[in-house]
Parts: sequence; structure tokens; C-alpha cells
Amino acid sequence: MCGIAGFTHLGSPAEPGRIAHITQTITHRGPDQQGHFEDSTVSLGAVRLKIIDLGSGDQPIRSEDGNSVIVFNGEVYNFNELRAELESLGHRFRTHCDTEVVLEAYRAWGFSSFKRLRGMFAFAIWDQRKRELFVVRDRLGIKPLYFYQHNEDLIFGSELKVLLDHPAVPRQLDLEGLTYYLSLNYVPQPYTLAAGINKVRPGCFLKWREGQLTQEPYWTLAFNPEPNMTLAAATAELDHLMQLSTKEHLIADVPLGIWASGGVDSTTVLHYATQQAGRRLKTFSVSFVGRNFDESPWFREVAKVYDTDHHEFDVNPTSGLIDAIEQLAFYSDEPSADAGALPVWFLSKMSRQHVTVALSGEGADELFAGYQTYLADQYATQARRVPRWLRKSGLGLLNLWPASDDKISLEYKTKRFLAGSLESVEEAHLYWNGTNSLTAKRQLAPGLNHRPASDLYRRLPTESATVGELNRHLWLDQSYYLPDDILYKCDRMSMAHSLEVRPPFLDHRIVEFAARVPQHLKLHDGTLKFILRELVRGKIPPSVLSRPKQGFDIPTHHWFRTVLKPLLLDTVTERAVRESQIFSWPAIEKMINQHMSRRINAGYPLWGLLTLFLWMKRWNIKTQAAATDSVPRQTATIS
Repeated sequence: MCGIAGFTHLGSPAEPGRIAHITQTITHRGPDQQGHFEDSTVSLGAVRLKIIDLGSGDQPIRSEDGNSVIVFNGEVYNFNELRAELESLGHRFRTHCDTEVVLEAYRAWGFSSFKRLRGMFAFAIWDQRKRELFVVRDRLGIKPLYFYQHNEDLIFGSELKVLLDHPAVPRQLDLEGLTYYLSLNYVPQPYTLAAGINKVRPGCFLKWREGQLTQEPYWTLAFNPEPNMTLAAATAELDHLMQLSTKEHLIADVPLGIWASGGVDSTTVLHYATQQAGRRLKTFSVSFVGRNFDESPWFREVAKVYDTDHHEFDVNPTSGLIDAIEQLAFYSDEPSADAGALPVWFLSKMSRQHVTVALSGEGADELFAGYQTYLADQYATQARRVPRWLRKSGLGLLNLWPASDDKISLEYKTKRFLAGSLESVEEAHLYWNGTNSLTAKRQLAPGLNHRPASDLYRRLPTESATVGELNRHLWLDQSYYLPDDILYKCDRMSMAHSLEVRPPFLDHRIVEFAARVPQHLKLHDGTLKFILRELVRGKIPPSVLSRPKQGFDIPTHHWFRTVLKPLLLDTVTERAVRESQIFSWPAIEKMINQHMSRRINAGYPLWGLLTLFLWMKRWNIKTQAAATDSVPRQTATIS
């Protein structure tokens, strides 16, 4: 696992030491080694966290013929079989790492080699003879990759801070990205919150040649449900794929462990890892002692059943919350309105004290319909048969009750469900998934050109309309929510502590399989992740299968009324809000006061505002300039 950075300098020589300086900003991603390459056109940098081939493999790596250079972030799990094939073609290797295999694969097969890679990665290859630079991101967007076009030149890197450190990149807030952030609590690709900076789309590569830049896909997410697929056939295929994927994800020359929440997803990974590893595994969990969403009874039982070397950390007001939140402004790269980033921070910090690699259960919910959101989508079909005025009246009566601190309480869920049922099918799904209402967004930031969050559905291929409502929601969540929220926070929080996290469920063979599974094998008679549950029935503890679904979260509502109140009031101040010339101080002040008096629960939008203002302050993001003279967004051509 590593971090990469680079830029072209077609018009003038690179500033001496610039590549070393910007690469230095991401040393947390690779504290074991740092290297650079420069010629008259391109500067490349890499930092390395040594996972495989500890004795060699330092970056950048040059090809056998000396013509091409690579900087690489991630893991390619099928590198040994690719290496064997390349050796049969006459290629010779000086290292035993996957980075050199990726480079030699490019030499053998060109950009068609990208689709042959199985893993999580972001890398850049400079072909000196052809004068071409390729910048490539993995299929699911597990590893991050940003870019900025400055006239004829390209600037790119693993994290936003790499680009913000380059003098050609302005530090201005992107208003289009901000509208999505306020809507979804995350920023969907290709947007970011920094004007002019884009994310490379998952499954795509940039090609730069003599100042011309294009972005092309080498893999596309496609749903092709097979209505005649049986449960027996589906579970047999998934069992085979999980064995293959988990075996590959265990490859490492450093200590490795498992993130275990006690839920179905992480326990499934632990089950297959135990079968494949042949040794006692380490497991890591965070608890919330005293809270009703504390998962410690389940993950302790799982650790006992699988006889793991178990470690846990309790997240509470004395855990160093304030310090961690303030550090997020640097390490999170962009602000994350997903408060679940905080427990991932503490989980990563604890895990790194014992291992360098951790396997996780990310992706299963989005592949096989694991969120209660999907149940709400289904139930709303019946709820909309009730007259709208009656549902609206019921919501009004519920809103007269004092707001509970607990997001999993019946009162909280009922309010959210009724409010969502008043929206369109698409808006309701996104609202239940954490989206803020259009009315609330317009009140908070009246100067922005707000759009419905459901605009994201328009980006889906036209064939998405024919795969069924559930699959359409899954398609959207796999395309945006998964890479831009779930995987984003996992990558930033883990790499802040130099920890590599691998998600076996996101092997692209499993993703493509899930896209073939019919809807009724994902959500069946009210059972979420039906196929996955049937797969592991009799394999994992029955209590894990019967326990209710719980999110990885913090008691946001309660903490903003107590331990986080001073930080909120010191950060989201009247002066900071008014100076932005974007937000409405009366609206924000009203929301804060209503939250403190328990008239509403606004913990999630308040978290989004807190992290946003902390981030803008940390990186000196100019909101006023962005509001009056926004930088035009430059997006590479899709061909």
C-alpha cells in the first residue's frame, strides 16, 4: 500500500524539489520508503508501505528496457499468475512485488492490461517513447485518485492535499460539489469540494499525451439479473468466489488481522479467512459501552467461537474525541459528513499497533441489499396508498414530541420513514440513506443553486430502468455511495495510521456475480442479504444471523448536546458563517438552538457543518472568492 503523486510540465521545467515536497504531504500512506522520478516532461513521486516483497520493490520502478516508469498504490492479487505468463513471454523481473508485474503487463499488452488486474489500485505509468502518461483507478474505486488540469498540464495524486500543495491549483470551494455535499453528506465522483479538482472515475484511466487529456473506461458496472438462478446454484457460486477472494486477500509478508463487528459481513470474512489462513487470527473491534447500539456482546462471542487474538477499543467522551476530530480536517482530505468516520479512526489506530493489514466486510450491504433503507423502499409502496395528507399530519404530530438522542429508536425511525414517504421513490431512498431535505438545504445555503439529490439516478445507464427497483437502488449505491462515502472514509481513516484495509467482498468477480443475482435472492420476504445469510447459515454463530442490523456510528445527537458542544460553537460561529457568503447564519443558529433544546435531532447536518468548517480553516479554502468568481470545472473527455 502506498501513495502516489505527479504532474506534467510541458510548458516549462519543473520547480526544483516540487515533486519531493508534494509527495511528502502523504507520507502517512507510505512511511517505509519515498522515491521520485523526473524527466523533461513528467515528475512522479511515491511513498511506500511495505506489504509484499519487503526487501525490494522500492518505487518508482523502471521497466526492464528502461523506457517506462510506474508509481503504484494498492494491491494486485493475481500478480503471481500474471508474472508467470509474462515470464513465458520473455519478460524478466528484478523484484518479487506486484508493482513491477503491473508495469511489465503494460509493456506486454498496453492499456488492455488494466482489465487483467484483479485488486485495488491507483497507479501512473509514464511511457517515455510514446510520450504518454496513463493514470489508472481500480474498478470499484477502493483506492482514491484525484486530478487537475492546468492549461496543457496534468496534476494528480492519491489525496486531495497533493494537488492543493501545487502552486497551480487554487484553494477555492467548489459550489457544485458543495450542493452535493449538503444533499448527500458526501461528494459523488467526479466532483470534489475543491474547485477544478476531479476524481478519476472508478474503472477508468486518464491518458495524457502532449497536453491532450482523455478519460476512458476499461470496466463498467453492469446489472444482468438472471431470473432463473436458483438459491442452491447462487450460494454454491458465491461460496466458491468467497474462497478464492479471501485466499488472495490474505497474501502479505506482514502481520494481518480482521475487523470484526459481530455482524454478518465481517463474520463471513472471518469465517473464510480462518479456513484459508491455517493459523490463529487477530481481530479488532470498537465498542460503545452503555449505548444501545453497542456491538460488543456479538463481536466477543464471534472472537470466542473462532478463537481469535481479540482486541477492542471503547469509543467514549474520554477517548480523545476532540483531538481526533481536529486531525480529521487534515487526514480526511475532504470533509466527511458521515460521522461513522470517527469510530473507523479509532479502529484503525488500534489495529495498527498490532498489524499492517486488516480485512473488512465493506461492500456486502451494497452488493446484496443489507441496509434497512431497502426495506423502507419496499414498505413505502404500501405506505403511499395512505393519503398524503394523513401521512403528513402524522409526521407533524410526531414532531411535537421531544427528539430522542437515539437514531435506532422507534420514534426516530418512524419520523424518517414518514418524511421519506412524502418524497419520490428516488428521493426517498436517498433520504433514508442520509440525504438532507431540499427545503433544509435551501434554508442553510440560500445562495446555492440546489438540485434534487435524485439527479444522480439520471447518470445511470438507460438499461437501469429495466432491472427492477431494488437493483436500480443498488446500482446507484454501488456507483456513488460505496466509493465516495463508505470506501472513502475507510481509506482515509486507515491510511492516516499507515494501515492497509482490504475488502474481500469487492473482488470484481463477486461484484459481477451479485449483479447477476435476481432481486428476490437479495431481499426475500423482509430478509435483507438473503443469499449471504443462506450461504453462511450453519457456518457462523446463529446469534449473528438473528441480531438486528446496526450501523457503524457514534451517538452524534447526544454528543453535540454535551461533549462536542464547545467545539461546535467555537467552529461554526456567526463570523465564520457570514464570511462564507454562502450559508445563512439565522438558519444555522436556529438549527443549533432547536437541536440543543431537543425540538429536533440535527446531529448529522451539524456534523457535516462542523467538519466542513474545520476543513476549510485547515486548508485555507476561500469560500467568498469561490462564491463570486468560481473556477470553471475542467473535466477530461469521456471517450
